[in-house]
Amino acid sequence: MAIQADYLERVYAGFLGKNVGIRLGAPVEPAIWTYERIREIYGDVKGYLKPWRNFAADDDANGPVFFVRPLLEGDPTAELRPLDVEKAWLEYSREGVGMFWWGGYGRSTEHTAYLNIKSGIHAPESGSIARNGAVVAEQIGGQIFIDTWGLVWPRRPDKAAHYAATAASVSHDGDGLEGARFIAACIAAAFEEQTVASVVQKGLAQLTPGSTYEAVAKAVIAFHAKAPGDWRACQEYLIAEWGYDRYPGLCHMIPNAGVCVLALLYGEGSFARTVEIATMCGWDTDCNAGNVGCIAGVLYGLSSIPAHYRDPINDGIVLSGISGSLNILDIPTFCRRLAAVGYRLAGEAVPSGLAAALASGDGERAFNFDFALPGSTHNLRVSDPANFAVVHRPGEGSDGGNALEFRFDRLLREATGTLFYKPYYKRSDFDDERYSPTFAPTVRPGMEVRIVFRLESWEGQKIGVEGYARSSATGAIIPASAMVFPRPGDVQVLEFTVPEVGGAQVDELGLRIMGFTGAGKRDSGRLLVDSFHIGGKARYTIDMARQSVDFGCVTPFSHDHGSWALEGGRLRLMSHEAAASYTGGHGVGDQRIKARLSPLAGHSHLLGLRCKGAMSGYFAGFDAPGRVAIYRKDFGVTRLAEGPCAWALGGDYELSFEAIGDRLVLALDGKPVLEARDQAHAEGMVGCGCLGPARALYGPFQVEEL
Repeated sequence: MAIQADYLERVYAGFLGKNVGIRLGAPVEPAIWTYERIREIYGDVKGYLKPWRNFAADDDANGPVFFVRPLLEGDPTAELRPLDVEKAWLEYSREGVGMFWWGGYGRSTEHTAYLNIKSGIHAPESGSIARNGAVVAEQIGGQIFIDTWGLVWPRRPDKAAHYAATAASVSHDGDGLEGARFIAACIAAAFEEQTVASVVQKGLAQLTPGSTYEAVAKAVIAFHAKAPGDWRACQEYLIAEWGYDRYPGLCHMIPNAGVCVLALLYGEGSFARTVEIATMCGWDTDCNAGNVGCIAGVLYGLSSIPAHYRDPINDGIVLSGISGSLNILDIPTFCRRLAAVGYRLAGEAVPSGLAAALASGDGERAFNFDFALPGSTHNLRVSDPANFAVVHRPGEGSDGGNALEFRFDRLLREATGTLFYKPYYKRSDFDDERYSPTFAPTVRPGMEVRIVFRLESWEGQKIGVEGYARSSATGAIIPASAMVFPRPGDVQVLEFTVPEVGGAQVDELGLRIMGFTGAGKRDSGRLLVDSFHIGGKARYTIDMARQSVDFGCVTPFSHDHGSWALEGGRLRLMSHEAAASYTGGHGVGDQRIKARLSPLAGHSHLLGLRCKGAMSGYFAGFDAPGRVAIYRKDFGVTRLAEGPCAWALGGDYELSFEAIGDRLVLALDGKPVLEARDQAHAEGMVGCGCLGPARALYGPFQVEEL
């Protein structure tokens, strides 16, 4: 079945719609926000209920991004197995924090499944009713993490349902799997069907006949047929006949399934009304609004998503997996990767633009912001929205393509403004701490930037434009290029290297403009940006004296087990078990990490390279008294090499570990001491840690991408 011409655009609309629903429903998700209370406090919801500065991570967004990675990383045409998704759970989660709700064994479905897997109970038994009981297995998580399986199987609800149920079987069973089938099938059907009623019917066709999920869906359809104009009456019927009082656990699938069908049908062809009704119904508001938002986004298209819902998202979300750089997601880039997988699953040639994006490691090794998708902004921002604006401009690029407008108004002499991408976040950027996101910068010193733009001047005589970066530690603006004075209408190509920021992180990167018109006069106009490219190899330092503790982690690291803190301007690890901390780019191959290391207790003191997540990577360093070793971690630990080396507790050493091709080299105080060869891991993060009880001080760090 051929993929339609607007496939990528619909994937983009669906993923945006998912995140609109999550953002809308999140403030009233807690159980205290009943249907009645939402009605009393907010009345008829017509917009976001909280003016988030930056919306923090959410489990409803984490799952669809990280659990689909088996398709993004390997051969997507290989049949998906529960074990593939199980490995993604272990790889990208930090045990006990982020990703999903860690509410305790036998209480949180996801936490229960995770601990089962860690104990050797593999999927699908890890999520089965036989293992966990029906109450745990049939909570809502079975359908809230599966949207991307529908997005990669356009017009194939059967395949989408199968893949979604396979993925959901890691943690769910029974009606928990029915929800996965239904939502994913509806998303896939929305690429082809013309009405929401037909989409719902295609979803029903993938359910097990006689299931409770099918029964509640059909009950809502029947009620809608009798009272098509009164969604509140339908929700009150659900509360009375299908409510939480009848379905135990904290967040059962069945009542929320009824809300999803209700919101789709009573949304009456409106994206906005669909997500609003799902939110006003109560129960699991962000989950339900997110699921129906994805379906409605695909079905009704980009133009159906109102600006007051789309603009605050600004093409960017944050996540809370183990990889800090993957936790900063550019939505158009991610959607391109999903669409490329969709073409491959359909057996069709991947369009050149999508294939080129994958070849360049789009979003993991490089960023190509081209504004090709309608309304896309790639999360670019302006320093002062009162005097500057960023607007997508279709057809206004220098080559007739789309452009991003950076508008400036009444810019006085020597006054400045910035247009920037935000490659790093701090705790102070957020209003809350939901799901504890951690961050490593997606842009690092030494990388190369290329921005193509032209000036359109409305008033004034001359402006200057320069590339810049900003320090996360001081907020200082660091010029990165010579200032240019563009002539109106001329295409300008500005290229520069991301500068060092004194051992801190780059938390803004972009263009700074300055007014040069005479005293008492002003400049108005706009820059039309054709493209904004970031790539190349980084070389940077991490000065621990310039870091802080954000979301429970020492910046810019993401910790997995162990106790980590800042001590005397260094990173301190204290652990009774294996522990690791990760940072750097996720898609980096050849690289070197160097750090000062002071081992204080224990035998294991290591540096890491090419770490994909919690379960894979290379580690090397001190291994036992007078010994060093190199290890491969791959859902287990293998010692690749070991040898003698003089070191002692209380000493202070310069440890270096590099990976070039299949060659792994450990050096101590500048001298190679151990080498191994291995081809298991091609790319990943850098880090440090231990394989057993240890206490040590690390830092400063130097990282070079080779």
